[in-house]
Amino acid sequence: MKPIKTKKDYEAALKRIGETWNARPGTEEADELDILATLVDHYESLHFPIEPPDPVSAIEFRLEQLGLQRSALNGIIGSRGRVSEVMNGKRSMTLKMIRKLHKEFNIPYESLIDAGK
Repeated sequence: MKPIKTKKDYEAALKRIGETWNARPGTEEADELDILATLVDHYESLHFPIEPPDPVSAIEFRLEQLGLQRSALNGIIGSRGRVSEVMNGKRSMTLKMIRKLHKEFNIPYESLIDAGK
């Protein structure tokens, strides 16, 4: 076993993971699977990073999960017009809005704070 440094190494590791996927716990094959999964995870985090969503996308995703429409934000973010401004990127959220969204919809603070601004 060796570090994953190239795309070829990565593909070989994925292939071996597929071959050992059903290994019984406590076997050498299961240990190999665990190590390969860790190596692949590290390689993917370096080469295929997943950026956090912007706050509006995080809100939309949470509303979808809960089966709610944007109108559910009325009164939490503010008036219907204020909701429209925030959700269309014309107005930034205030700290009060962020706190309410976190409390009402359990959206992580990290997802509601746009570090890029």
